[in-house]
Amino acid sequence: MKAFCRDCFWQGEQAVRRCPDCASPRIVAHAALGELAIAHMDCDAFYASVEKRDRPELRDRPVIVGGGKRGVVTTCCYIARIKGVRSAMPMFKALKLCPEAVVLKPDFTKYRAESKRILGMAGELTPLIQNLSLDEAWMDLSGTERLHKAAPAVTLAKLQARIEAETGLTVSIGLSANKFLAKIASELDKPRGFSVIGGAEAEAFLAPRPVRILPGVGPAMAAGLEKAGFRTVGDLAQADLKLLVERFGSHGLGLSRLAHGQDSRAVNPHEERKGISAETTFNEDLSALGDLEDVLAELSEKVARHARADGLAGRVVTLKLRTTDFRIHTRRRTIPVPTQTAKTLFAVGRELLAREATGRPYRLIGIGLAELIEAEAVEDDFFAGDERRALAGEKTLDAIRARFGAGAVTSGRIFRAKSVPKRD
Repeated sequence: MKAFCRDCFWQGEQAVRRCPDCASPRIVAHAALGELAIAHMDCDAFYASVEKRDRPELRDRPVIVGGGKRGVVTTCCYIARIKGVRSAMPMFKALKLCPEAVVLKPDFTKYRAESKRILGMAGELTPLIQNLSLDEAWMDLSGTERLHKAAPAVTLAKLQARIEAETGLTVSIGLSANKFLAKIASELDKPRGFSVIGGAEAEAFLAPRPVRILPGVGPAMAAGLEKAGFRTVGDLAQADLKLLVERFGSHGLGLSRLAHGQDSRAVNPHEERKGISAETTFNEDLSALGDLEDVLAELSEKVARHARADGLAGRVVTLKLRTTDFRIHTRRRTIPVPTQTAKTLFAVGRELLAREATGRPYRLIGIGLAELIEAEAVEDDFFAGDERRALAGEKTLDAIRARFGAGAVTSGRIFRAKSVPKRD
């Protein structure tokens, strides 16, 4: 098979402009189409798409999901993107670019439920699924041809059509020889895209791209590479490997391999989730320790509830602060016993915060758990008595909230703090 139709799933050995069976122009053609099995599935503008599906009156309007005027854009629909709005953009800048946008607060309970539906459909095709986030995952369909009576490419296209028909949401698929190239491919033709990058053309395809498309290359690393004369992926591919290793250490070897389109990572369903976190941006900058602690207490409860709901505990507590100049400061501490309680999370976060709250104003605070493990794997340690008691109490509160609603019970500190409008 060298080509297939995404609408009727016709298959052929030659590329055609339109499907000979249904006349659809949605043809996928590639010489290696029948050989590739690693895919990256990415939901299209996921949060905004869920909101538009549930509110048909917003279908033709620009929608931004995110915080208030001083918050940031979590995601936005494609209409807003045409105006220049992007994820992580400050909200004031987004609204300046697109003042007619409808701004909605994120509803992660709803997004998690939709993510579970979509990944459940994918899980019927292969057990080799590695989640990156709620809206994207890698899949390995190697060896599934006999089971599904189709090449992985066609099986993925059928999955794509099923997701749209059953959820009203769309996904884009990238298909290639490895995880890195599959993720790059999924970005090429959004929304509702299906793109293929074969191993043979990978190096030539990557060569003119900027170095920041490589995994692990953030803004600081990209600036360092560009300063060293490596502006494009092709520059790295042509560089002497010894020079790269001397200048960038072991990371230089990885950069060279990626620049040549090489990625040996397997799709690993058991790879650890990076963490659970929550953050908020204030309407007005906060500098007083007590005010910051009020916000921290509420965020700690939110993170702990998510950890318990997912059956996870964390070995590391992370604190995030953003100053008025938009610089981000992070602090972390490894704790003796992995936790999933707000009590421990707040206590550790509070100690980390006390060192930073010296009168300097902050515009954002966040708290999180990292180095996650299954909660059942936490040993019943004698020294974890306080943690066990706190966990029992918080699980009781979870049950009350499940029965009577999320706002049925809260701590006195959070209740008092909510009466003062300090944040979004």
